[in-house]
Amino acid sequence: MFPFTMAFQPVVDLEEQRIEAHEALVRGPEGEGAATVLAQLTPQNLYAFDQACRVKAIELAARLGLQGRLNINFLPNAVYQPRACIQVSLQAARRHGFPIDRLTFEFTENERVQDPAHTRSIIEEYRRQGFQIALDDFGTGYSGLARLAELRPDILKLDRRVIQDCDRDPVRLAIIRSLVTMARDIGVKLVAEGVEREGEMEVLRAAGMRYMQGFHFARPVFEGLSRWPLRD
Repeated sequence: MFPFTMAFQPVVDLEEQRIEAHEALVRGPEGEGAATVLAQLTPQNLYAFDQACRVKAIELAARLGLQGRLNINFLPNAVYQPRACIQVSLQAARRHGFPIDRLTFEFTENERVQDPAHTRSIIEEYRRQGFQIALDDFGTGYSGLARLAELRPDILKLDRRVIQDCDRDPVRLAIIRSLVTMARDIGVKLVAEGVEREGEMEVLRAAGMRYMQGFHFARPVFEGLSRWPLRD
């Protein structure tokens, strides 16, 4: 397996003024971006990489003393048998003393679900183990309403392309307000990704958005965690 490590970016809870979770983001050993690492993936090493990412994220989070939730991206198409594939993650959590009920698994960006029934079986098994499931990049690519209806995740993460300039674009803001209402009605936690400016944050908060993530709050920290308060 080629070398890699993780950076961690916080998801903030504006209502309670705290860090809700950290998302583990793959990086090269010298801090190279995710694209550099993912370019090395092949069908032959996909499964091993998916398993190694989970272990690395849990190991680093435990070592750094992460107190909130840990969000781990995973590749549904790399999971051949849910109960067997999750064992490595469970063993890593037990080995490093990281509580299983603080793990959230996120569908990785732009991955087409090849077999929806198989993906639902993954979600069902992960929930049995006490994990939460997040649908990443909602509103773009393959993460649409049909996927939401099929997979019923615990968390929806709105993509930056939906959030961008929402304080200057009444159409985007109207869409976001509708999604806030929908998420409340179906009991899903909604997270705004890619919040980069104060204006975006303020209109999102006014629209009822409680959870946010993005450069406005903190950039990913290479092999480290952000601490609250994020800024003086």
